[in-house]
Amino acid sequence: MKTKTLIILVLAAAALALMQAPRAARPNIIVIQADDLGYGDLSAYGQAQFQTPSLDRLAREGTRFTHYYAGSTVCAPSRCALMTGYHTGHAWIRGNGEIPLREQDVTMAMALREAGYRTAVVGKWGLGRPGTAGQTDRKGFDYAFGFLDHRHAHRQFTDHLYRNNERVATDVAHDYVNDLFTREAAAFIEKDDARPFFLYLNYTVPHAELRVPDDSLAPVRGKYPETPYVNATADAKLTGPDDTSLGYRSQPTPKAAFVAMITRMDRDIGRLADLVHTRGLDDRTLIMFISDNGPHQEGGAEPAFFKSSGGLRGIKRDLYEGGIRVPMIARWTGVVPAGRVSAHVWAHWDVFPTVAELAGAKVPSGIDGMSMAHALRGEAQPGHDFLYWEFHERGFQQAVRMGAWKAVRLKKDAPLELYNLESDPFEQHNLALTQTEVVAQIEQYLRTARTESAQWPIK
Repeated sequence: MKTKTLIILVLAAAALALMQAPRAARPNIIVIQADDLGYGDLSAYGQAQFQTPSLDRLAREGTRFTHYYAGSTVCAPSRCALMTGYHTGHAWIRGNGEIPLREQDVTMAMALREAGYRTAVVGKWGLGRPGTAGQTDRKGFDYAFGFLDHRHAHRQFTDHLYRNNERVATDVAHDYVNDLFTREAAAFIEKDDARPFFLYLNYTVPHAELRVPDDSLAPVRGKYPETPYVNATADAKLTGPDDTSLGYRSQPTPKAAFVAMITRMDRDIGRLADLVHTRGLDDRTLIMFISDNGPHQEGGAEPAFFKSSGGLRGIKRDLYEGGIRVPMIARWTGVVPAGRVSAHVWAHWDVFPTVAELAGAKVPSGIDGMSMAHALRGEAQPGHDFLYWEFHERGFQQAVRMGAWKAVRLKKDAPLELYNLESDPFEQHNLALTQTEVVAQIEQYLRTARTESAQWPIK
């Protein structure tokens, strides 16, 4: 009888322990990525021309990182770095174009699906069309909806998108694609499934073309001095089959459209965060908000007017800070400290090993990223000795961050420029001639920073 009583007590204690165990053991993971959103394009990061209350709220409820970097200064390599954990010295995709991931490229979604997560990519994928090794289901996603290539993703209204690699018709006159992305993301969050989930949500905001529904545009129209952007050739085909080769469509009020696109995205992210809350998932869900690179000046956009780089030097396609340093907000109630601002240095290629550690997933050996789970929790976190970028559109360019030091090489065999980001965050004073030991240390690192690629050689 005593033995039976003891067994019952042990079982009861075990059941109580399970009920009291941290619900945050294996979180749902939502990674939201904006497209060409600059470091200064959120009011939480200093934007004064307009407000982003939903993302500001996420920052108050979580941690805002001030030294977080995109994978590249343009879209495709940045997203490759995020998905695979390799920086652009080792990644398969190191520049823009329609180059798909390879069979051997293991993605964050593949690791999480293997660990028991249900997975979805919504919005802009850009790492493989149907029939390639990079198509979404081959890269770890149970569900996919949105754009599959970069040029098509220039459209904010189009006649088709893709669901699970199958073309689906959309209304080119009325279907604002980012509204569709929010709807699909909400449906995925609401799905009745006991498994934890991974949602990779890619808005095409505020990338050109600068177009947005009038209910968001009307309240800000007339608030800014405007220089209309005109492309009559593209406007001639506002209906009928979409032809992205015609370029961005016209926008008579590009500044107002830019603001309206960001504030509408902010509103919708707030709605998704509210959905997580109403489903009782706040303490089981990590939400991360990032951008793929710095701000653009296409389709009538004027990043200087809005100080979209946050005062940092450069924009998209520059390896100065304004081209690669981007917002990063992380919220996980009860785990990520609320109201914290962190200057910890990390980058896109660290996200994969970070979420893999939190999810109990396996990470491929040899990747460049390292888990920043301690930094998310507000704990002491080891960092990288070096961060590395290379860029090929303007000839061969390189950038390195080593502690407070930032080095930039603008062309092959050119001398390094060197800046101290603590004393000179806007990269105005080149110290290469006086800090020769630092330059030599970075040059030594650069000898091993990359592998040569037939697609991306040092030209």
